[in-house]
Amino acid sequence: MTLFDGISARLIDTDRLTVNILEREGDDPAAPADSTVVLIHGNVSSSLFWQELMQDLPSDLRVIAIDLRGFGDTESLPVDATRGVRDFSDDVHATLRALGLETAHLVGWSMGGGVVMQYAIDHPALSLTLQAPVSPYGFGGTRRDGSRLTDDDAGCGGGGANPDFVQRLTDRDMTDAAPTSPRSVFRSGYVAPGYTTDHEDTWVASMNTTSTAEGNYPGDGAASPNWPGFAAGTIGVLNTMVPRYFDTSGIVDIAAKPPILWVHGSADAIVSDASFFDLNNLGALGVVPGWPGEEIAPAQPMVSQTRDVLEAYRTAGGDVIEVELEGVGHSPHLERPAQFRRALLERIGYIGRPADPAPPTEAIILSSSD
Repeated sequence: MTLFDGISARLIDTDRLTVNILEREGDDPAAPADSTVVLIHGNVSSSLFWQELMQDLPSDLRVIAIDLRGFGDTESLPVDATRGVRDFSDDVHATLRALGLETAHLVGWSMGGGVVMQYAIDHPALSLTLQAPVSPYGFGGTRRDGSRLTDDDAGCGGGGANPDFVQRLTDRDMTDAAPTSPRSVFRSGYVAPGYTTDHEDTWVASMNTTSTAEGNYPGDGAASPNWPGFAAGTIGVLNTMVPRYFDTSGIVDIAAKPPILWVHGSADAIVSDASFFDLNNLGALGVVPGWPGEEIAPAQPMVSQTRDVLEAYRTAGGDVIEVELEGVGHSPHLERPAQFRRALLERIGYIGRPADPAPPTEAIILSSSD
């Protein structure tokens, strides 16, 4: 019921785990790497979120969407957070190997943006498209230069998840009965106000595929003497992005630098310089009591950190294009599909080929370009 016309799913056995992928019916499995686009979803979602984009991309591309471990129909093996997101990126690499692909154009959304950055540090990639990506310094607990606020990453990781939200994921709640229901979180966090769709049930069902078993979402936590009283754990999804374990700023130093497209919305509630999912920002707003102040617990400037790292990447010889979409939230590919599609096709070098389709009527807003 959640697969769109022309989209099929199948399980791939790899040397790490069994992985579910979505493909388009009719795509050429022998398509070369430079005509292959691999889509990696973010946290509390799955490959189902990519289906509109998959339908809209040109038919002479091969398009694959992968479910990360513990999401969608991929095996729910535990996540070792002390490796950062390498469990996820190594799974993606194993999947591509099983499909006979040495490399591809990689698209990563949110946490998936961190996954594809880590992938590019460890393996060759033809290009990276980062959609509303997690900061190269992780989620929470850092200053603009990436330095950590506390030795235990207080306020970060699995201990920060709302237990009612976790329970509603476990229960596969499809209602909007509470602010913590997946549907309500989708409306308030994943997209900007005003977004409407006939596919909301599919997006919520995708969120509800998140495994809440031990070692998956959200992960464990530990007591901390630092505000707000908890610190990062060592297993599970949220702990993969704490600054102790996650740092993809090293992408600046890789020798073979794939061209990068960074697409983000100005109204993103999750990844921003004032994120509503950052405990320090919520403390500053008075939502979480006892905030110790700006000097001790400043909000993480996530977008500024990404811009700094990508500017360093450009200075080191990389090719970077930034696309900022005014009034768009955390999901540009849903909220401005024609603009996202156009920017992606330009980045992978598709536009300009003899078979290039007519460009969309919407124009993209380039904040900066190489």
